[in-house]
Amino acid sequence: MFSKLKLLAKDTVIYGASTILARSLNYLLVPLYANKLTTFDNGIQAVVYANIALANVIFSYGLETSCLKLASDAIKQNRDERPWLSTALISIVVTSTIFALLMALFAPSLAMAIGLDAESGRFIRFAAVILWLDAMLVVPFAELRLKRKALSFALAKIMGVVGGVVSTFVLILGFKTGLSGVFIGEALGSLVSLVFVLPVLKSLRPLFSADCYRQLLRIGLPYVPTGIAGLLIHLIDRNLLIRIPQHDIERLYGSGFHASDITGIYGRVAAFGVALQMFIQIFRFAWQPFFLQHADDPEAKPLFRQVMNLSTIAVIVLAVACTFFVPDIVRHHWGDRLYLLPPRYWMGISILPWIFFSYVFDMMSTNLSAGLLITGNTRYLPVVTFAGAVVTTLACWILIPLSGMNGAALAILAGTAVMCLCMGWYSVRFFPVSYDWGRLSMLLGAGLAFAVWSDDLLAGLAAFGVHGRLALIAKLLVVLLYLLLGTLVFRTEAMVVVSKLQNKIRPAGGGSGNR
Repeated sequence: MFSKLKLLAKDTVIYGASTILARSLNYLLVPLYANKLTTFDNGIQAVVYANIALANVIFSYGLETSCLKLASDAIKQNRDERPWLSTALISIVVTSTIFALLMALFAPSLAMAIGLDAESGRFIRFAAVILWLDAMLVVPFAELRLKRKALSFALAKIMGVVGGVVSTFVLILGFKTGLSGVFIGEALGSLVSLVFVLPVLKSLRPLFSADCYRQLLRIGLPYVPTGIAGLLIHLIDRNLLIRIPQHDIERLYGSGFHASDITGIYGRVAAFGVALQMFIQIFRFAWQPFFLQHADDPEAKPLFRQVMNLSTIAVIVLAVACTFFVPDIVRHHWGDRLYLLPPRYWMGISILPWIFFSYVFDMMSTNLSAGLLITGNTRYLPVVTFAGAVVTTLACWILIPLSGMNGAALAILAGTAVMCLCMGWYSVRFFPVSYDWGRLSMLLGAGLAFAVWSDDLLAGLAAFGVHGRLALIAKLLVVLLYLLLGTLVFRTEAMVVVSKLQNKIRPAGGGSGNR
């Protein structure tokens, strides 16, 4: 048992590290896009990429999950798993080719359907190529995961991202390709990944089984609506922001901006939530094997309550810290040559508190998902996801015309909060844990207050002549004050953490003294 858990932990670290490294490398493109493309072009890129993420679900239509399950079952029963893999691959090759050709054929109409003009159809054609290449990777990546070839999986992922990032830099900086270089670079990155998994494709036989296909579809298709709903929570904002009426733009931001400019500014600023996103991603990779391992322990429920408290406090403190310091990082003129985001984007910085705090609810939902997974009540996960997606969509429709980018960010916060509440309702119902809702709500409310009034606080400091380093010190003191508040509210947990740290430090000190 322990050896299996060690293998799981090892694979988790490799998959997690590759995913996080890939996200980090992709983030290098944000300053490039902001500085070398117009806000208008950034808006087109944000909308098309949001819809690429949604279309990926349709192009793969759940076959990765169903293929993993059915092929895994075949291996357990000492049967050949290759019919499942080859059937899935042939299906995806055929359907993805049809989908991509249809996208290319109706590109102008699709561009207009997602809020762009007909001339942006050429970017839809680039998207079709990217989607086709990504679809070709579905079955090879599934086989690598199935056969526990985590290093090969990670290598193909990372080299694809490296290839894409390098290609994009060369195309935009060297060949001055503009927005087209973004899509061509992405396609080249997917092509690099495909080259690395070609040995997997060569091992499959050209076999298609109608019976296998029916079973693959039976398991895979139900994942499509759930997958789309899950993505809508974080992507519907771009799709609706691009439709904001011109008179609302002029009322909120003045003249000289179009819907694509506003969407581009929003997308580039919102990308700074990546720090919290990666923190939660790291936690998620470690959390699932952890709670499955300890689900039957006598102290499991108190343990899970402590994990909820500590992980949520960590994300709230990070959200407060990011709210105070990320705007300075964005506005800093690095080497007197480069802004991470040029001044034209600074009007969107006000969305950051809502973006950062939406990840607090994501962290809480990640904790609460344990109850449904442990008890096997995963049928309620789509209900939770759809609730969040519906609230996000409705909030976007209502708030974007009223407050533009801030409305979109508030809609994301509302959607993740509702998803967290629904997850908590079902989780505690089937796996009762006495979570510290009162104290967590108090700390979350205080954190939101710190974030909301951060601009007023900074304006007050400026009025008293506090600028530069003094202002940074003042912000640090505010964050430390909030951390002190959290320590007082959760003093028992804080004492446990301090005790653990002391126990780790003392042996080292004692050992060196004895020598």
